[in-house]
Amino acid sequence: MEARAKAKHIKMSPKKVRLVVNVIRGLEVGKALDQLKFINKLAAKPIEKLVASAIANAENNFELKKENLYIKKISVDEGPTLHRWQPRARGRATPIRKRTSHIDLILAELVESEKKELKKEKIAAPVKLSSPPKEDKGVKIKDQRKDKPSTGKEATKEKSSETPVDTDKKIVDPRSEGRGGHARIEGKSHKGFVNRIFRRKSG
Repeated sequence: MEARAKAKHIKMSPKKVRLVVNVIRGLEVGKALDQLKFINKLAAKPIEKLVASAIANAENNFELKKENLYIKKISVDEGPTLHRWQPRARGRATPIRKRTSHIDLILAELVESEKKELKKEKIAAPVKLSSPPKEDKGVKIKDQRKDKPSTGKEATKEKSSETPVDTDKKIVDPRSEGRGGHARIEGKSHKGFVNRIFRRKSG
């Protein structure tokens, strides 16, 4: 069984980190942590945290023992580089490359034990409520429609069917007669509309 941990975007160049990584590669976990405490390099601190994280993953997720673990693989890859610049003589600018690194760590067992799956909590299935048969639903809906008064679109349709329509009055369009204005109904005066258009404001 193997446990894994990763550290990304560490603000150190991969070349400097590899100097520390090469010392602990292949060691047991306890010895590697002891070595990292006494290495006089800035990269030792993030690597020590990474090893501790991998040990915690092995103990909590796979129930492995710390004494039975060793560093099987540890690799350092180059991350994104931050580009900066520094002013120099005669208006020049010298580039500064702030490099970053990614560390990938794999721990394995010295003596292989039985494989154990990840802990999974069992969630009880939700209880389904029994629904009444479809036939009963249809009967209930029909009864409600009979009892309830009609509202909305149904009411407007009923009213429109009940109200009588005057077929005697005809709508006349005066535009066909060469005269401007809106459509008017026969039998009503049209003077009020014309007066409103040509009304002048009193000074």
